[in-house]
Amino acid sequence: MAIAKIEPLPKFDLGIKLASWEQRRANGKALRRAVPRESHAEWKPGKNRPDPLKLLAVSNKGRQEHLVPLRLGRMAASPFAFLRGAACVMAADLSTSPISGIPVVMDGDAHLNNFGFYGTPQREVVFDLNDFDEAVAGPWEWDLKRLVASVNVSGRQNGLNRRERAAGVIRAVEGYRFNANRLQNMGVLDVWYLHAYPGRENPLVKIDPKSRAVFSKTLAKALQTDNRTLLPKVAERGKNGSWKFRDDPPVLTRVNDSTKAAVLDCLNRYSNSLSRERRFMLSRYQLVDVAHRVVGVGSVGTRAYLALLFGNGEADPLFLQVKESARAAHAPYLPPLPEEFHHQGKRVVFGQRSLQASSDPLLGHAEMDGRDYMVRQMKNLKASIPVQWLTGASFNFYAWLCGAILARAHARTGDSARIAGYCGQSTVLDEALAEWAESYGDQTEHDHATLLASIKRGETEADVQLDEGS
Repeated sequence: MAIAKIEPLPKFDLGIKLASWEQRRANGKALRRAVPRESHAEWKPGKNRPDPLKLLAVSNKGRQEHLVPLRLGRMAASPFAFLRGAACVMAADLSTSPISGIPVVMDGDAHLNNFGFYGTPQREVVFDLNDFDEAVAGPWEWDLKRLVASVNVSGRQNGLNRRERAAGVIRAVEGYRFNANRLQNMGVLDVWYLHAYPGRENPLVKIDPKSRAVFSKTLAKALQTDNRTLLPKVAERGKNGSWKFRDDPPVLTRVNDSTKAAVLDCLNRYSNSLSRERRFMLSRYQLVDVAHRVVGVGSVGTRAYLALLFGNGEADPLFLQVKESARAAHAPYLPPLPEEFHHQGKRVVFGQRSLQASSDPLLGHAEMDGRDYMVRQMKNLKASIPVQWLTGASFNFYAWLCGAILARAHARTGDSARIAGYCGQSTVLDEALAEWAESYGDQTEHDHATLLASIKRGETEADVQLDEGS
């Protein structure tokens, strides 16, 4: 298995002399000689390409066996659902692709559905990346290719023709290039403070007039999505009048007393990963009940608990998600992370804090029963753009916005001047990745069909009747 030739992230040393952004941009541009931008256009599966179903089988090891058919059933729903759930397949494919060697903290799973709205500690709603299970240090190109593959495949699902799909991909890469070029000479703190506020006009997010309605509707939904609105949806009062989770298997399942006690111990240990002032805040809550909740596509089968706590009375609920963190999909193809990030929950938290402009104040990590977990608020002014409804200008704008947000995320830990120098200001990279995304979209449809055929033959057990949930 080949390991990507990627530079290490810079070591901390305030005494190191830094090159100017102009010099770094020139360095990035010079990398085109060894790795031409046009080289990113080709996707052709090699003779030794791993069997995607075998890769999925490996990724299912360690998951809860009774939920694996649900995972595969959700992936079978469509090629886009397959793409979402098959991060391990795409990681193997990307490991053979050309890279410039410029490192970033990469999201690892930057598809269209992993961007969305959420609340900052100041209770502002922002738009950003929102899933970091696969976060790792690696090539920026892998994130961008994950994004454009999702643009192409979701475009197919939305009924877009080849030309329209290419337009969406070109807009996504254009958004990435635009923001990399914009950020390359910006002050470091200015980059770190840069947020995307969907309800305001700002240089990062100028909402296309034709997209304003869907963004406004989703923003309004985010503002109404919090701990108080979630409570009656997932919990009810028991015979003694106290709140408890509803039992709604397989999505929501109440746990036994021993599991509840284990989650309580886990949360007590998790508090040590928070800053002291946030531990004071958390100490004002009491755990009331715990359930296991299945979420998403790729995460199905991992252990994910939902904890209900009350603070200043029953009108003050708090939901914490205690989610198992497994090894990142890209990890086998990259140099190892420092030892401190061998704890997978800590790795996910590091990735989220590195890439998001503002992160959940209750984001932390812990261990339980020999497994690593990350902990976060479950509902925090969250909402997602309904990508499956987007076409035309709205689809293209959303693709552009996700590209721009991804460039901002990479600029926080990577060298945006070098990336901008490599990308350039022409459409060469845009057109190359549009060609690549179309070919990889064909590959995804083929892999999805392979899964369906295996299910039909009875070789792969999958529950294709259950819906995807949330």
